[in-house]
Amino acid sequence: MIDHPTSGIDETVHQRHRLGILTITAEADRAEFGYLREALDLTPGNLSRHLTVLEDAGLVNVEKGYEGRRPRTWIRITREGRTALSAELDVLAALVRQHAVVARRTRSRQHRVGESAASDVVQQTDGEASTGEAWTAVVSAAGDAARPTSAGPAADTVRAADSAWAAENAPAADNASADEAPQSDHEPGSDEGAPDSSPG
Repeated sequence: MIDHPTSGIDETVHQRHRLGILTITAEADRAEFGYLREALDLTPGNLSRHLTVLEDAGLVNVEKGYEGRRPRTWIRITREGRTALSAELDVLAALVRQHAVVARRTRSRQHRVGESAASDVVQQTDGEASTGEAWTAVVSAAGDAARPTSAGPAADTVRAADSAWAAENAPAADNASADEAPQSDHEPGSDEGAPDSSPG
């Protein structure tokens, strides 16, 4: 049995604020409590709770001291913390890679379904199907492949999009050609048919 990449996620590290603490402290020698609070948009109490979790897990060290006469609290990432952060980033990278493979396969499958639909249209009409008809079939088939299996707002949206595309791209059978357009008897330079501009 092959484990999914998410099975390697460490909840202690993965929580977004704790992940933020580890990434910030990994980039610097140490980070000051006030800087972390502002960077992560946390209250002092919330930041203290996250730091306690990380400190209990041995991922950070919390050091208290003074800068001049003002008390300060600094946070340093430990060697174990760097290892845990690296493992978290590896898991996230693996998840991104797997998702990219699945997305490529889905696009390829939809493309094959669309090509098959277009080919069927051409064969059914002895090769005389127009480009518009063929690609209408492509879009319709691709929509069927990606359409949700249950009825609902999402399915209605897909059907509406398919119908709109087909309506815009379907060949207009009754469009008159330029040669068939009615010709006016009015000749350039002639006063016939010009608006009457005389007074009264």
